Amino acid sequence: MHIINRFKFTLSSKTLFIIFTAMTLSVTGLFSYPASDSQTAWALSRMIPENFSALAKKLSPAVVNIRTEKDSKTDSRVFRYFHQNPFGEDDPFSEFHEKFFGGRPNREFKQRSLGSGFIIDKEGYIVTNNHVVEGADKIKVILTNSKEYDAKIIGRDPNTDIALIKVKADTALPVVELGDSDKLQIGEWVIAIGSPFGLDHTVTAGIISAKERVIGSGPYDDFLQTDASINPGNSGGPLIDMNAKVIGINTAIIAGGGGGIGFAIPVNLARGIIEQLRTKGEVSRGWLGVAIQDISKEMGEYYGLKDRKGALVAEVFDGNPAAKAGILPQDLILEVDGQKIESSRDLTRVIAESGVGNSVEIMVLRNGKQETFKVELAQRKKAKDAPENVREERKDHENELGIRVTRVTSEIARRFNMKENVGVVVTHVEPDSKADNADIMRGDLIREINHQPIKNVSDFLKVLRGIKKGEEVFLFVSRLNKGAVVIKLIK
Repeated sequence: MHIINRFKFTLSSKTLFIIFTAMTLSVTGLFSYPASDSQTAWALSRMIPENFSALAKKLSPAVVNIRTEKDSKTDSRVFRYFHQNPFGEDDPFSEFHEKFFGGRPNREFKQRSLGSGFIIDKEGYIVTNNHVVEGADKIKVILTNSKEYDAKIIGRDPNTDIALIKVKADTALPVVELGDSDKLQIGEWVIAIGSPFGLDHTVTAGIISAKERVIGSGPYDDFLQTDASINPGNSGGPLIDMNAKVIGINTAIIAGGGGGIGFAIPVNLARGIIEQLRTKGEVSRGWLGVAIQDISKEMGEYYGLKDRKGALVAEVFDGNPAAKAGILPQDLILEVDGQKIESSRDLTRVIAESGVGNSVEIMVLRNGKQETFKVELAQRKKAKDAPENVREERKDHENELGIRVTRVTSEIARRFNMKENVGVVVTHVEPDSKADNADIMRGDLIREINHQPIKNVSDFLKVLRGIKKGEEVFLFVSRLNKGAVVIKLIK
Protein backbone atom coordinates (compact mmCIF):
# COMPACT_ATOMS: atom_id res chain seq x y z
CA MET A 1 0.00 0.00 0.00
CA HIS A 2 2.78 2.45 0.81
CA ILE A 3 4.31 2.08 -2.64
CA ILE A 4 1.01 2.64 -4.39
CA ASN A 5 0.21 5.72 -2.29
CA ARG A 6 3.38 7.44 -3.49
CA PHE A 7 1.84 7.91 -6.94
CA LYS A 8 -1.02 10.41 -7.15
CA PHE A 9 -2.93 10.71 -10.40
CA THR A 10 -6.48 11.19 -11.64
CA LEU A 11 -8.30 8.89 -14.03
CA SER A 12 -11.60 9.48 -15.76
CA SER A 13 -14.34 6.84 -15.57
CA LYS A 14 -13.81 6.11 -19.27
CA THR A 15 -10.11 5.51 -18.75
CA LEU A 16 -10.83 3.22 -15.80
CA PHE A 17 -13.28 1.22 -17.93
CA ILE A 18 -10.68 0.77 -20.68
CA ILE A 19 -8.04 -0.36 -18.19
CA PHE A 20 -10.44 -2.78 -16.48
CA THR A 21 -11.51 -4.25 -19.84
CA ALA A 22 -7.89 -4.69 -20.93
CA MET A 23 -6.99 -6.40 -17.67
CA THR A 24 -9.99 -8.71 -17.98
CA LEU A 25 -9.06 -9.69 -21.53
CA SER A 26 -5.47 -10.24 -20.48
CA VAL A 27 -6.42 -12.49 -17.58
CA THR A 28 -8.96 -14.51 -19.59
CA GLY A 29 -6.42 -14.89 -22.36
CA LEU A 30 -3.77 -16.04 -19.91
CA PHE A 31 -6.02 -18.63 -18.30
CA SER A 32 -7.98 -19.70 -21.38
CA TYR A 33 -8.71 -23.42 -21.70
CA PRO A 34 -10.38 -25.45 -24.45
CA ALA A 35 -13.12 -26.35 -21.99
CA SER A 36 -16.41 -25.13 -20.58
CA ASP A 37 -16.75 -21.99 -18.47
CA SER A 38 -17.38 -24.10 -15.36
CA GLN A 39 -14.16 -26.07 -15.90
CA THR A 40 -12.22 -22.84 -16.40
CA ALA A 41 -13.70 -21.38 -13.22
CA TRP A 42 -12.76 -24.54 -11.31
CA ALA A 43 -9.18 -24.41 -12.61
CA LEU A 44 -8.84 -20.76 -11.60
CA SER A 45 -10.23 -21.44 -8.13
CA ARG A 46 -7.62 -24.19 -7.70
CA MET A 47 -4.83 -21.85 -8.81
CA ILE A 48 -5.90 -18.92 -6.65
CA PRO A 49 -7.71 -20.11 -3.49
CA GLU A 50 -10.24 -17.66 -2.09
CA ASN A 51 -9.10 -18.50 1.42
CA PHE A 52 -7.70 -21.33 3.53
CA SER A 53 -10.23 -21.19 6.34
CA ALA A 54 -11.84 -24.55 5.64
CA LEU A 55 -8.49 -26.34 5.55
CA ALA A 56 -7.28 -24.67 8.73
CA LYS A 57 -10.52 -25.43 10.56
CA LYS A 58 -10.52 -29.06 9.49
CA LEU A 59 -6.87 -29.90 10.20
CA SER A 60 -5.79 -27.68 13.10
CA PRO A 61 -7.30 -29.98 15.76
CA ALA A 62 -4.95 -32.78 14.63
CA VAL A 63 -1.86 -30.56 14.82
CA VAL A 64 -0.19 -30.43 18.22
CA ASN A 65 2.24 -28.24 20.06
CA ILE A 66 5.17 -30.16 21.55
CA ARG A 67 7.13 -28.90 24.54
CA THR A 68 10.19 -30.78 25.75
CA GLU A 69 12.53 -30.51 28.68
CA LYS A 70 15.90 -32.12 29.34
CA ASP A 71 18.66 -31.76 31.86
CA SER A 72 21.87 -30.64 30.17
CA LYS A 73 25.44 -30.34 31.35
CA THR A 74 27.99 -28.41 29.35
CA ASP A 75 31.52 -29.76 29.19
CA SER A 76 34.62 -28.41 27.52
CA ARG A 77 34.73 -31.73 25.64
CA VAL A 78 31.66 -30.63 23.72
CA PHE A 79 33.46 -27.57 22.46
CA ARG A 80 36.57 -29.58 21.67
CA TYR A 81 34.50 -32.02 19.64
CA PHE A 82 32.99 -29.35 17.41
CA HIS A 83 36.06 -27.17 17.13
CA GLN A 84 38.85 -29.72 17.27
CA ASN A 85 41.88 -29.52 15.05
CA PRO A 86 41.09 -31.81 12.06
CA PHE A 87 44.59 -33.35 12.15
CA GLY A 88 45.08 -33.53 15.92
CA GLU A 89 47.95 -32.00 17.81
CA ASP A 90 50.35 -32.82 14.97
CA ASP A 91 48.59 -30.53 12.53
CA PRO A 92 51.19 -28.32 10.83
CA PHE A 93 48.67 -25.48 10.57
CA SER A 94 47.10 -25.54 14.02
CA GLU A 95 44.95 -22.53 14.98
CA PHE A 96 45.26 -23.03 18.74
CA HIS A 97 41.80 -24.61 19.15
CA GLU A 98 42.44 -25.56 22.76
CA LYS A 99 43.28 -21.98 23.64
CA PHE A 100 39.91 -20.72 22.46
CA PHE A 101 37.59 -23.70 23.00
CA GLY A 102 39.16 -25.74 25.80
CA GLY A 103 38.94 -25.25 29.52
CA ARG A 104 35.32 -24.13 29.67
CA PRO A 105 33.65 -24.72 33.05
CA ASN A 106 30.92 -27.33 33.52
CA ARG A 107 27.44 -26.19 34.42
CA GLU A 108 23.97 -27.75 34.61
CA PHE A 109 20.73 -26.30 33.29
CA LYS A 110 17.29 -27.35 32.06
CA GLN A 111 16.96 -27.01 28.32
CA ARG A 112 13.46 -26.41 27.00
CA SER A 113 12.41 -26.49 23.37
CA LEU A 114 9.31 -26.12 21.28
CA GLY A 115 8.08 -27.96 18.23
CA SER A 116 5.04 -29.24 16.42
CA GLY A 117 3.59 -32.55 15.31
CA PHE A 118 0.47 -34.14 13.85
CA ILE A 119 -1.70 -37.05 14.92
CA ILE A 120 -1.88 -39.91 12.41
CA ASP A 121 -4.34 -42.21 14.18
CA LYS A 122 -6.85 -42.27 17.04
CA GLU A 123 -4.57 -44.40 19.20
CA GLY A 124 -2.42 -41.34 19.79
CA TYR A 125 0.55 -41.80 17.45
CA ILE A 126 2.11 -38.44 16.56
CA VAL A 127 4.71 -37.67 13.89
CA THR A 128 7.32 -34.99 14.54
CA ASN A 129 11.01 -34.27 13.93
CA ASN A 130 13.73 -36.20 15.68
CA HIS A 131 15.48 -32.98 16.69
CA VAL A 132 12.33 -31.87 18.53
CA VAL A 133 12.34 -34.81 20.97
CA GLU A 134 15.90 -36.16 20.89
CA GLY A 135 17.35 -36.45 24.39
CA ALA A 136 14.17 -35.15 26.03
CA ASP A 137 13.44 -36.18 29.62
CA LYS A 138 9.87 -34.90 29.42
CA ILE A 139 7.59 -34.49 26.41
CA LYS A 140 4.29 -32.68 26.67
CA VAL A 141 1.71 -32.54 23.86
CA ILE A 142 -0.88 -29.75 23.77
CA LEU A 143 -4.01 -29.86 21.54
CA THR A 144 -6.07 -26.96 20.21
CA ASN A 145 -8.65 -27.54 22.95
CA SER A 146 -5.83 -26.90 25.48
CA LYS A 147 -5.76 -30.51 26.67
CA GLU A 148 -2.29 -31.65 27.64
CA TYR A 149 -0.81 -35.14 27.52
CA ASP A 150 2.51 -36.66 28.44
CA ALA A 151 4.09 -38.43 25.49
CA LYS A 152 6.66 -41.19 25.11
CA ILE A 153 9.04 -41.83 22.23
CA ILE A 154 8.15 -44.87 20.12
CA GLY A 155 11.11 -44.54 17.77
CA ARG A 156 13.51 -42.08 16.17
CA ASP A 157 15.40 -41.92 12.89
CA PRO A 158 18.16 -39.27 13.07
CA ASN A 159 19.16 -39.87 9.43
CA THR A 160 15.88 -38.43 8.15
CA ASP A 161 15.05 -36.38 11.28
CA ILE A 162 11.75 -38.22 11.80
CA ALA A 163 10.37 -39.33 15.16
CA LEU A 164 7.19 -41.07 16.29
CA ILE A 165 5.76 -40.38 19.74
CA LYS A 166 2.56 -41.52 21.44
CA VAL A 167 0.09 -40.18 23.96
CA LYS A 168 -2.56 -42.05 25.92
CA ALA A 169 -5.72 -40.00 25.46
CA ASP A 170 -9.03 -40.35 27.29
CA THR A 171 -11.03 -39.70 24.12
CA ALA A 172 -10.72 -40.37 20.38
CA LEU A 173 -8.26 -37.96 18.83
CA PRO A 174 -8.63 -36.04 15.56
CA VAL A 175 -6.30 -37.28 12.83
CA VAL A 176 -4.81 -36.17 9.51
CA GLU A 177 -4.65 -38.14 6.29
CA LEU A 178 -1.36 -38.66 4.48
CA GLY A 179 -1.25 -37.68 0.80
CA ASP A 180 1.02 -38.45 -2.16
CA SER A 181 4.02 -36.14 -2.35
CA ASP A 182 5.19 -37.67 -5.64
CA LYS A 183 2.20 -36.13 -7.40
CA LEU A 184 3.02 -32.61 -6.21
CA GLN A 185 3.74 -30.04 -8.88
CA ILE A 186 5.97 -27.00 -8.45
CA GLY A 187 3.70 -24.00 -7.94
CA GLU A 188 0.92 -25.85 -6.09
CA TRP A 189 -0.59 -24.12 -3.10
CA VAL A 190 0.15 -25.49 0.38
CA ILE A 191 -0.36 -24.44 3.97
CA ALA A 192 1.80 -25.03 7.03
CA ILE A 193 0.36 -25.39 10.52
CA GLY A 194 2.53 -25.29 13.62
CA SER A 195 3.73 -23.33 16.61
CA PRO A 196 6.41 -20.89 15.44
CA PHE A 197 8.10 -19.21 18.42
CA GLY A 198 5.55 -20.98 20.65
CA LEU A 199 2.55 -19.28 19.01
CA ASP A 200 0.18 -22.24 18.95
CA HIS A 201 -1.56 -23.33 15.73
CA THR A 202 -0.31 -20.65 13.41
CA VAL A 203 -1.38 -21.10 9.78
CA THR A 204 0.75 -19.85 6.89
CA ALA A 205 0.29 -20.32 3.15
CA GLY A 206 2.52 -20.50 0.11
CA ILE A 207 3.45 -22.72 -2.80
CA ILE A 208 5.78 -25.61 -3.53
CA SER A 209 8.88 -23.76 -4.70
CA ALA A 210 10.99 -26.80 -5.63
CA LYS A 211 11.33 -30.55 -5.13
CA GLU A 212 14.21 -32.93 -4.43
CA ARG A 213 16.29 -30.30 -2.68
CA VAL A 214 19.60 -31.39 -1.15
CA ILE A 215 20.58 -29.12 1.74
CA GLY A 216 23.37 -31.17 3.31
CA SER A 217 21.45 -32.26 6.40
CA GLY A 218 22.06 -35.98 5.96
CA PRO A 219 22.48 -38.93 3.60
CA TYR A 220 18.79 -39.03 2.64
CA ASP A 221 18.21 -35.40 1.67
CA ASP A 222 15.16 -35.10 -0.60
CA PHE A 223 13.30 -32.02 0.57
CA LEU A 224 10.29 -30.11 -0.65
CA GLN A 225 11.01 -26.38 -0.72
CA THR A 226 8.19 -23.98 0.09
CA ASP A 227 7.71 -20.27 0.62
CA ALA A 228 4.97 -20.88 3.20
CA SER A 229 6.40 -19.16 6.26
CA ILE A 230 8.24 -21.68 8.48
CA ASN A 231 10.04 -20.58 11.64
CA PRO A 232 11.55 -22.16 14.78
CA GLY A 233 8.72 -24.06 16.47
CA ASN A 234 7.20 -25.18 13.15
CA SER A 235 9.53 -28.19 13.17
CA GLY A 236 7.56 -31.43 12.92
CA GLY A 237 4.35 -29.76 11.82
CA PRO A 238 2.49 -30.72 8.64
CA LEU A 239 2.69 -29.21 5.16
CA ILE A 240 -0.78 -29.63 3.65
CA ASP A 241 -2.07 -29.59 0.08
CA MET A 242 -5.40 -28.28 -1.17
CA ASN A 243 -6.94 -31.75 -0.80
CA ALA A 244 -6.51 -31.47 2.98
CA LYS A 245 -3.80 -34.12 3.04
CA VAL A 246 -0.35 -33.98 4.61
CA ILE A 247 2.31 -34.06 1.91
CA GLY A 248 5.32 -33.02 4.00
CA ILE A 249 6.84 -32.64 7.46
CA ASN A 250 8.16 -29.13 8.06
CA THR A 251 11.77 -29.54 9.12
CA ALA A 252 14.30 -26.86 8.23
CA ILE A 253 14.89 -23.25 7.32
CA ILE A 254 17.94 -21.49 5.95
CA ALA A 255 19.87 -19.85 8.77
CA GLY A 256 20.87 -16.23 8.59
CA GLY A 257 17.67 -14.63 7.42
CA GLY A 258 16.72 -16.84 4.49
CA GLY A 259 13.16 -15.51 4.50
CA GLY A 260 10.63 -17.28 2.34
CA ILE A 261 12.62 -20.52 2.12
CA GLY A 262 11.56 -23.53 4.16
CA PHE A 263 12.03 -27.26 3.73
CA ALA A 264 9.78 -30.24 4.39
CA ILE A 265 10.37 -34.00 4.30
CA PRO A 266 8.15 -35.52 1.56
CA VAL A 267 5.51 -37.74 3.12
CA ASN A 268 6.30 -40.54 0.67
CA LEU A 269 9.81 -40.69 2.07
CA ALA A 270 8.46 -40.58 5.63
CA ARG A 271 5.66 -43.15 5.22
CA GLY A 272 7.83 -46.29 5.33
CA ILE A 273 10.00 -44.87 8.10
CA ILE A 274 6.94 -44.08 10.24
CA GLU A 275 5.67 -47.65 9.79
CA GLN A 276 9.03 -49.15 10.80
CA LEU A 277 9.19 -46.91 13.87
CA ARG A 278 5.67 -47.94 14.79
CA THR A 279 6.24 -51.69 14.42
CA LYS A 280 9.92 -52.06 15.36
CA GLY A 281 10.89 -48.85 17.13
CA GLU A 282 13.80 -48.30 14.74
CA VAL A 283 14.63 -48.09 11.04
CA SER A 284 16.80 -50.62 9.25
CA ARG A 285 18.29 -49.87 5.84
CA GLY A 286 20.54 -51.68 3.45
CA TRP A 287 24.19 -50.81 4.05
CA LEU A 288 26.92 -51.15 1.42
CA GLY A 289 29.84 -49.99 3.54
CA VAL A 290 31.33 -47.28 1.34
CA ALA A 291 31.77 -43.52 1.28
CA ILE A 292 30.47 -42.17 -2.02
CA GLN A 293 30.13 -38.88 -3.86
CA ASP A 294 28.99 -37.36 -7.12
CA ILE A 295 31.20 -37.20 -10.18
CA SER A 296 32.45 -33.69 -10.91
CA LYS A 297 33.29 -32.36 -14.37
CA GLU A 298 37.01 -32.78 -13.73
CA MET A 299 36.47 -36.26 -12.34
CA GLY A 300 34.47 -37.26 -15.42
CA GLU A 301 37.32 -36.02 -17.60
CA TYR A 302 39.83 -37.85 -15.39
CA TYR A 303 38.03 -41.17 -15.87
CA GLY A 304 37.15 -40.56 -19.52
CA LEU A 305 33.37 -40.60 -18.97
CA LYS A 306 30.95 -39.32 -21.60
CA ASP A 307 28.57 -38.15 -18.89
CA ARG A 308 28.75 -37.67 -15.12
CA LYS A 309 26.21 -40.31 -14.14
CA GLY A 310 27.07 -42.76 -11.40
CA ALA A 311 28.68 -42.54 -7.97
CA LEU A 312 32.35 -42.57 -7.06
CA VAL A 313 33.50 -44.88 -4.27
CA ALA A 314 35.75 -42.62 -2.19
CA GLU A 315 36.39 -45.12 0.62
CA VAL A 316 35.59 -48.79 1.33
CA PHE A 317 35.17 -49.73 4.99
CA ASP A 318 36.82 -52.93 6.20
CA GLY A 319 34.58 -55.88 7.06
CA ASN A 320 31.55 -54.40 5.34
CA PRO A 321 29.57 -55.80 2.36
CA ALA A 322 31.37 -53.86 -0.38
CA ALA A 323 34.81 -54.82 0.91
CA LYS A 324 33.81 -58.48 1.17
CA ALA A 325 32.49 -58.43 -2.39
CA GLY A 326 35.68 -56.91 -3.80
CA ILE A 327 34.61 -53.32 -4.51
CA LEU A 328 37.55 -50.91 -4.28
CA PRO A 329 38.09 -47.18 -3.74
CA GLN A 330 37.83 -45.17 -6.98
CA ASP A 331 35.39 -47.67 -8.52
CA LEU A 332 32.51 -45.90 -10.25
CA ILE A 333 29.14 -47.49 -9.44
CA LEU A 334 26.94 -47.37 -12.54
CA GLU A 335 24.07 -49.81 -11.82
CA VAL A 336 22.38 -51.70 -9.00
CA ASP A 337 20.32 -54.72 -10.08
CA GLY A 338 20.09 -53.27 -13.58
CA GLN A 339 18.86 -49.90 -12.32
CA LYS A 340 21.06 -47.07 -13.58
CA ILE A 341 22.57 -44.86 -10.88
CA GLU A 342 22.38 -41.15 -11.67
CA SER A 343 24.12 -39.76 -8.59
CA SER A 344 25.42 -40.61 -5.13
CA ARG A 345 22.05 -39.64 -3.63
CA ASP A 346 20.38 -42.01 -6.05
CA LEU A 347 22.69 -44.85 -4.96
CA THR A 348 22.05 -44.13 -1.27
CA ARG A 349 18.29 -44.34 -1.80
CA VAL A 350 18.43 -47.53 -3.89
CA ILE A 351 20.67 -49.35 -1.39
CA ALA A 352 18.62 -48.19 1.60
CA GLU A 353 15.38 -49.38 0.02
CA SER A 354 16.91 -52.73 -0.97
CA GLY A 355 16.79 -53.85 2.65
CA VAL A 356 19.10 -55.58 5.11
CA GLY A 357 20.13 -59.11 4.11
CA ASN A 358 19.20 -58.79 0.44
CA SER A 359 21.72 -59.52 -2.31
CA VAL A 360 22.19 -57.01 -5.11
CA GLU A 361 24.31 -56.98 -8.26
CA ILE A 362 26.44 -53.86 -8.55
CA MET A 363 28.08 -52.84 -11.83
CA VAL A 364 31.19 -50.70 -11.52
CA LEU A 365 33.63 -49.08 -13.91
CA ARG A 366 37.22 -49.92 -12.96
CA ASN A 367 40.23 -48.98 -15.04
CA GLY A 368 37.97 -48.36 -18.04
CA LYS A 369 36.28 -51.79 -17.81
CA GLN A 370 32.87 -52.75 -16.44
CA GLU A 371 32.76 -55.37 -13.68
CA THR A 372 29.82 -56.78 -11.72
CA PHE A 373 29.86 -57.76 -8.04
CA LYS A 374 27.22 -59.55 -5.98
CA VAL A 375 26.85 -57.88 -2.61
CA GLU A 376 24.83 -59.02 0.40
CA LEU A 377 23.67 -55.86 2.16
CA ALA A 378 24.04 -55.52 5.91
CA GLN A 379 22.92 -53.10 8.60
CA ARG A 380 25.25 -50.29 9.47
CA LYS A 381 27.23 -50.74 12.68
CA LYS A 382 28.35 -48.02 15.04
CA ALA A 383 31.80 -46.65 14.43
CA LYS A 384 34.56 -48.00 16.65
CA ASP A 385 36.53 -45.78 18.96
CA ALA A 386 39.35 -44.01 17.18
CA PRO A 387 42.92 -44.94 18.12
CA GLU A 388 45.04 -42.68 20.27
CA ASN A 389 46.87 -39.85 18.61
CA VAL A 390 50.36 -40.76 17.39
CA ARG A 391 53.04 -38.10 17.20
CA GLU A 392 55.36 -38.26 14.22
CA GLU A 393 58.00 -35.97 12.79
CA ARG A 394 57.23 -33.95 9.67
CA LYS A 395 59.18 -32.23 6.99
CA ASP A 396 57.58 -29.94 4.42
CA HIS A 397 58.57 -30.05 0.74
CA GLU A 398 58.02 -27.18 -1.66
CA ASN A 399 57.41 -27.47 -5.42
CA GLU A 400 56.73 -25.33 -8.46
CA LEU A 401 52.94 -25.64 -8.20
CA GLY A 402 52.97 -23.29 -5.24
CA ILE A 403 52.23 -25.79 -2.47
CA ARG A 404 54.13 -27.40 0.37
CA VAL A 405 53.39 -31.02 1.24
CA THR A 406 54.35 -33.43 4.00
CA ARG A 407 53.98 -37.13 4.61
CA VAL A 408 50.82 -38.59 6.09
CA THR A 409 50.96 -39.30 9.82
CA SER A 410 48.92 -41.97 11.60
CA GLU A 411 46.61 -39.26 12.93
CA ILE A 412 45.94 -37.87 9.45
CA ALA A 413 45.35 -41.38 8.11
CA ARG A 414 42.82 -41.99 10.86
CA ARG A 415 40.99 -38.77 10.05
CA PHE A 416 40.67 -39.85 6.43
CA ASN A 417 39.67 -43.40 7.39
CA MET A 418 42.72 -44.83 5.59
CA LYS A 419 44.20 -48.27 6.19
CA GLU A 420 47.77 -47.10 5.52
CA ASN A 421 49.71 -43.88 5.82
CA VAL A 422 49.83 -43.23 2.07
CA GLY A 423 49.76 -39.98 0.15
CA VAL A 424 50.94 -36.49 0.97
CA VAL A 425 49.05 -33.71 2.71
CA VAL A 426 49.12 -30.06 1.61
CA THR A 427 50.38 -27.85 4.43
CA HIS A 428 50.62 -24.53 2.59
CA VAL A 429 49.27 -22.95 -0.60
CA GLU A 430 51.09 -19.91 -1.97
CA PRO A 431 48.63 -17.07 -2.74
CA ASP A 432 48.04 -16.48 -6.49
CA SER A 433 50.03 -19.61 -7.36
CA LYS A 434 48.91 -22.23 -9.88
CA ALA A 435 47.70 -24.38 -7.00
CA ASP A 436 45.80 -21.51 -5.42
CA ASN A 437 44.09 -20.61 -8.70
CA ALA A 438 43.08 -24.26 -9.13
CA ASP A 439 41.46 -24.25 -5.64
CA ILE A 440 43.90 -26.65 -3.98
CA MET A 441 43.38 -26.24 -0.26
CA ARG A 442 45.52 -26.60 2.83
CA GLY A 443 44.71 -29.99 4.35
CA ASP A 444 44.06 -31.69 0.99
CA LEU A 445 45.45 -35.22 0.85
CA ILE A 446 46.94 -35.99 -2.58
CA ARG A 447 46.41 -39.66 -3.50
CA GLU A 448 47.22 -39.70 -7.24
CA ILE A 449 48.79 -37.53 -9.92
CA ASN A 450 47.77 -38.33 -13.51
CA HIS A 451 46.57 -41.80 -12.43
CA GLN A 452 49.88 -42.60 -10.71
CA PRO A 453 49.53 -43.52 -7.01
CA ILE A 454 51.30 -41.23 -4.55
CA LYS A 455 52.43 -43.15 -1.47
CA ASN A 456 54.90 -40.66 -0.04
CA VAL A 457 56.73 -37.40 -0.68
CA SER A 458 59.30 -39.14 -2.89
CA ASP A 459 56.54 -40.40 -5.20
CA PHE A 460 55.02 -36.94 -5.29
CA LEU A 461 58.27 -35.22 -6.31
CA LYS A 462 59.22 -37.94 -8.80
CA VAL A 463 55.87 -37.91 -10.62
CA LEU A 464 55.73 -34.12 -10.65
CA ARG A 465 59.25 -33.88 -12.11
CA GLY A 466 58.19 -36.21 -14.92
CA ILE A 467 55.47 -33.79 -16.10
CA LYS A 468 56.71 -31.20 -18.58
CA LYS A 469 55.95 -27.51 -18.29
CA GLY A 470 52.65 -26.66 -20.03
CA GLU A 471 51.24 -30.18 -19.63
CA GLU A 472 48.03 -30.99 -17.76
CA VAL A 473 48.25 -32.13 -14.15
CA PHE A 474 45.34 -34.04 -12.63
CA LEU A 475 45.44 -34.36 -8.85
CA PHE A 476 43.19 -36.93 -7.21
CA VAL A 477 42.61 -35.48 -3.75
CA SER A 478 40.78 -36.48 -0.57
CA ARG A 479 39.27 -33.55 1.32
CA LEU A 480 37.74 -33.69 4.78
CA ASN A 481 33.95 -33.24 4.86
CA LYS A 482 33.84 -33.38 1.06
CA GLY A 483 35.41 -36.66 -0.07
CA ALA A 484 37.30 -37.20 -3.31
CA VAL A 485 38.08 -34.26 -5.57
CA VAL A 486 39.86 -34.14 -8.92
CA ILE A 487 41.77 -30.91 -9.54
CA LYS A 488 43.07 -29.96 -12.97
CA LEU A 489 45.83 -27.43 -13.60
CA ILE A 490 48.65 -26.72 -16.04
CA LYS A 491 52.24 -27.12 -14.91
